[in-house]
Amino acid sequence: MNASVSGSVADLVELGPLLWQELVRASQEPRHEWRQATLATVCAVDGPQARTVVLREVEERTRTLLVYTDTRSPKVAQLRADPRAQLVCWSRALGWQLRLRCRVEVRADGLDVSSRWARLRHTPSAQDYLSPQAPGTPLWLAAPADPAGAMSAGEVRAHFAVMRLQVLEMDWLELAAGGHRRAVFDCRDAEMAARWCVP
Repeated sequence: MNASVSGSVADLVELGPLLWQELVRASQEPRHEWRQATLATVCAVDGPQARTVVLREVEERTRTLLVYTDTRSPKVAQLRADPRAQLVCWSRALGWQLRLRCRVEVRADGLDVSSRWARLRHTPSAQDYLSPQAPGTPLWLAAPADPAGAMSAGEVRAHFAVMRLQVLEMDWLELAAGGHRRAVFDCRDAEMAARWCVP
């Protein structure tokens, strides 16, 4: 972590940009603690659902985060039924928790999807989207691997999709021995209006 963001941040005006800087770093640095975050969605049948996702890209200008997924994943159906979600990031090094209230759009086709698949398909990660079985399929139901029937990495997009998380609100919590602090930012506001809150 950069020393510039490892200590206390006294000013809300400074804090907002620092949070976005950390999110950008998390999308670029595999060892950043925010790179793997918890995404919570709502299932109409089973209630809240949470899982770890990998933060792939951050578009600070549009306040959008990108995550990759398999189109057959249960979270895709959940988000298409109810696009509200929350992403939770925790950094032990910083002592920072960041909760991001988001609206999620799942895209399975289009230029932004095909261009990312073109970069991904020749890497080991492509195998995550080429499996003949959907995520969560019980192993006893999964058919034996059939090399002839398996998709090749060259096939267009396979089961690859891009989730675009439009950040609506950021809720930052700093846990420190000298006292905890909390601030909330409205990302729908052009100036990203912020306020201090009781931790």
